[in-house]
Amino acid sequence: MTAHVIADDAEALTVAAALAKEFRGGASARDAERRLPHAEVDKLSASGLLAVTVPAAHGGADVGALTLAEIFRLLASADGSLAQIPQSHFVYVNVIRRQGTEEQRKFFFAEVLAGRRFGNAQSEAGTRHVQEIRTRLTPRTDGSYVLTGVKHYATGALFADWIPVLARAEDDELHVAYVPRDAPGLTAIDDWDGMGQRTTASGTVRLDAVPVPADRVLPHHLTFRGPQLHGAVAQLLHAAIDTGIAGGALTEAAAFVRTKSRPWFESGTDTAAEDPLLIQRFGELALRVRASEALLREAARTVDAARTGPTDDSAAEASIAVAAAKAHAADTAVEVAGALFEVAGTRAALDSLNLHRHWRDARTHTLHDPARWKIQHIGRYVLNGTRPPRHGLL
Repeated sequence: MTAHVIADDAEALTVAAALAKEFRGGASARDAERRLPHAEVDKLSASGLLAVTVPAAHGGADVGALTLAEIFRLLASADGSLAQIPQSHFVYVNVIRRQGTEEQRKFFFAEVLAGRRFGNAQSEAGTRHVQEIRTRLTPRTDGSYVLTGVKHYATGALFADWIPVLARAEDDELHVAYVPRDAPGLTAIDDWDGMGQRTTASGTVRLDAVPVPADRVLPHHLTFRGPQLHGAVAQLLHAAIDTGIAGGALTEAAAFVRTKSRPWFESGTDTAAEDPLLIQRFGELALRVRASEALLREAARTVDAARTGPTDDSAAEASIAVAAAKAHAADTAVEVAGALFEVAGTRAALDSLNLHRHWRDARTHTLHDPARWKIQHIGRYVLNGTRPPRHGLL
């Protein structure tokens, strides 16, 4: 595979806007038919957009968090499923940047620049909580490993060239094993049946004695030994997806009301778009979306400010700013996507129009991790100066 190499932030945003415009047209049909977006993901790879965080020293554009968040917001405003697929890709590019050896960085960054994609095999079902990982890396006498376990919600795995797998080694510490999609013993199963984000193929990955060379394993536990932005960047992208879904729903609601909705007979107006009560509601919803967009930008700037040599304080500020953006965006996405029907009227509920995909995507994606805990950490930080914990969900 070959891919275009994007030069800078400005080009990255131009490419993202063009792809979002293209992807928007087929989003409803893909969702309704549950047609996986293989062609669209290939276009993402070929465009060079999936390589924009590769460090400049390795030939990448090395864009900042502000640009990356806007890329995801643009894509999610067009298709909430499609935008979710590369989220883990960027998270695991970041792991290589922080924990990879120079040889690992050289190899994997070249792969990413060539258009190769990372999936994800993180979560496991049936455990006490999301951070309990039972998948094991067992050492062999030659220094390599055998990987065994079962992963669920493996978004992007079916589209991936490499599947990063969270596993515990013999010392019980957390590692990431980067496994080729076609590795012997690895099976990616398209069994995702969520009501929303239907085309993410967030299914199951089975790992049956998968051989893993030693140089494909990274010590992820070291990420959390000091000040880190791993969780903040990962959550920033989730916040951008929610914000994009909200903006996309509002745009579609406005278009529907302008062109299809009838005015309520008591309004005394000729069109629904002139109804003062609808105008009021659209203003309220627009305020919600604008606030989410502003919080997203502020959070991204705070992450960017902490990128070079993060300290305990700067990393905490970044995590809190991202938590605020994520909590607000989650509520906004669900509210705006639900209000679409309130403002558009009865016809909007027709299943054939598939306008409910916005709410289904918002409701499904916002279940990724609870906003209530983000608000808890914000409160503790503001009231008592308690820094948020170091983990990948904050």
